[in-house]
Amino acid sequence: MKIKEIKAVKLNMPPRDIKRTPPRRPAWSESAEVANPMSKYPKYKRHRSSWGPKWGGVYVKITTEDGTWGLGQTTFGRPVAAIIDDHFAPILTGENCFAVEKIWDMMFRMSKPYGSLGLTTCAMSGIDLALWDLNGRIKNQPVYELLGGPVHDKLFAYATGNDTDWQLELGFKAVKLACPYGPADGLWGLKENEKLVAKTRELVGDDVEIMLDCYMAFDVDYTIRLARRLRPYRLKWIEEFLIPEDIDGHVQVRKAVDWVSLASGEHLYTRFPFKQMIEKRCLDILQPDIFWVGGITECVKICHMADAAGLTVIFHGGGGRQSGLHLSAAMPNTSWVEYFVGSAPGVPLEETKSIEGESVPKDSYIVPNDGPGLGLKIEEEWLVPFWE
Repeated sequence: MKIKEIKAVKLNMPPRDIKRTPPRRPAWSESAEVANPMSKYPKYKRHRSSWGPKWGGVYVKITTEDGTWGLGQTTFGRPVAAIIDDHFAPILTGENCFAVEKIWDMMFRMSKPYGSLGLTTCAMSGIDLALWDLNGRIKNQPVYELLGGPVHDKLFAYATGNDTDWQLELGFKAVKLACPYGPADGLWGLKENEKLVAKTRELVGDDVEIMLDCYMAFDVDYTIRLARRLRPYRLKWIEEFLIPEDIDGHVQVRKAVDWVSLASGEHLYTRFPFKQMIEKRCLDILQPDIFWVGGITECVKICHMADAAGLTVIFHGGGGRQSGLHLSAAMPNTSWVEYFVGSAPGVPLEETKSIEGESVPKDSYIVPNDGPGLGLKIEEEWLVPFWE
């Protein structure tokens, strides 16, 4: 079946009448400092929102000649929407909607004059996800069936965020902390990071896993020093400690730190840098982001490469997205998913969802919906052109 139209759109949903539970206190995300790549500059140190782009999200709607449509989602708004509407859409219109590998390869190759990584792979991801949703709708099957059927009946979900007491109350059996301080904070920052992890271990006990997300804030020396200080607290992994381009730095850390797993990958684009990380054996857990790396089609390749090397894949933010849940359910080495908890303590997770078909974890486990496609109940009239 041929593609009739591809366009970037916005989701303009009518307000839903949802019960709102008053929060017990503000969410950690409202005020907590989080170490980041700009922490070396005092003006931008405390909050990522002070220096990150304000582009917002973008959806991609693909319609076939019989009127069936599918919807994909990605981020970084206007520049990504321009790539989709101005370049990819005119060339891909008329292609077979089931030829997902061909379409992915066309996008990858036609973007070479301006580069196929970063914003471009976000645009590729949106189109790829829309194709998988579309094909599931045409065949009346969930995406995990299109991928070969479920390997996992349910997926273990860990909570990301620093409201650990609330996450325990929600039933999570693993928690990932956002590390507050980095090299710019010196020895004081090292001590404060240790205090946070020590306090968390005391709170959760011995039967809950703890991980630490460092969001590209460290250098090699700081990573090694912090890892040594945190060794007594039995972290499951340390995540995204260096900027992603520093592959040699990852190798140095891996040689010096052999008592805790190392994880990264949300800011790597396409399968090729993952191939390098796998070959150098400098990561234990790969964390591609489906919205950024190139969509489901590229994530499948990353999963297979990792599986052949005996490595685990845990998609960045994958537990909060049906694309991540469907894909995780279908791959053999993806039994864990990340569930970001940025909402205030006391507010049930069900109240944070606005689209019918979204999933929430219960007692640290979560399942995808049953489709068709990605299974989100979105009406066509809610979709408006991005540029309006």
